[in-house]
Amino acid sequence: MKTALIFGITGQDGSFLAELLLAKGYDVHGVIRRASTFNTDRIDAVYRDPHENRATMHLHYGDMSDGTGLRRVIAHVQPDEIYNLAAQSHVRVSFDQAEYTADVVATGTLRALEAVRDHMKAGGKPVRFYQAGSSEMFGAAPPPQNESTPFYPRSPYAVSKVAAHWYAVNYREAYGLFVSNGILFNHESERRGETFVTRKITRALGRIKLGMQDKLYLGNLDARRDWGYAGDYVEAMWMMLQASRPDDYVVATGESHSVLEFLELAGEYSGLDWKKHVETDARYFRPSEVDHLRGDSSKARRELGWSPKIGFPALVRLMVDYDLDLAKQERTLAEAGHRVVFRGSAHA
Repeated sequence: MKTALIFGITGQDGSFLAELLLAKGYDVHGVIRRASTFNTDRIDAVYRDPHENRATMHLHYGDMSDGTGLRRVIAHVQPDEIYNLAAQSHVRVSFDQAEYTADVVATGTLRALEAVRDHMKAGGKPVRFYQAGSSEMFGAAPPPQNESTPFYPRSPYAVSKVAAHWYAVNYREAYGLFVSNGILFNHESERRGETFVTRKITRALGRIKLGMQDKLYLGNLDARRDWGYAGDYVEAMWMMLQASRPDDYVVATGESHSVLEFLELAGEYSGLDWKKHVETDARYFRPSEVDHLRGDSSKARRELGWSPKIGFPALVRLMVDYDLDLAKQERTLAEAGHRVVFRGSAHA
């Protein structure tokens, strides 16, 4: 049985990755931040009480800003593989929390790599390390973008991801660590955070359809992104760490669609005239925009044998169906006299 350690296990990607690794027979450990409220809802379906003999997923408190804590977790878990998915990952918010974003995303990755280097130097077993990159690193570089495309980041988040990428490359070359960078283009799902534009759209349309909400406020509808399904993309992460040597890989569908196209398809599938409900709000525009991202994942397809399974229309339908069901549950609760609070349309 292999042992995997996931930084950021409670996020969208972390939950899908945990499910994948558990299905493959891994002993899975995840690092979560301490909070006064429960924040593990995405992994509740696969979590088992640690007192049970068959529990194969274990959670540990930690934070990417605490290098000593990361060292202790690694020493305790003795992982074969580490997946660094932890981040302040909202691009617009990174303009408002630039220093925090840099500390967690860039310096946090450096702390993790240092912890791995020290762990192996002290006689720990070899560790394979996956670093989560982002298509935002390409920023203003013209599409299609692949592993040879120069980075041109346009946000504090993207700059931080570029720094993390080069830290990973440097530790691979300087210390011989098995470190692979996955440069993943936008990947969505029904587990996407509700302040990200795709989920914001499908969440709001479900509520509008049932008369629980009237308006949806969005920013730049012309921005074009390469959208895939998160469940497909975590498989590429795993494949990178099974390869014979570490490398950097773009993971993408090769298609791009505008926010407007996503909105139109989601509205059509929902049976709504979205134009009656959507308004533009300048607060959701970025100070420096990324106009067009479209990835060339031919290297990952050729060397890893990876390919996406769920296309753009199916992704939109999956998210709309899920959020319509969620809205129905909310309406049932409201009709039963429970107070239902939803702030999705008011966030970035």
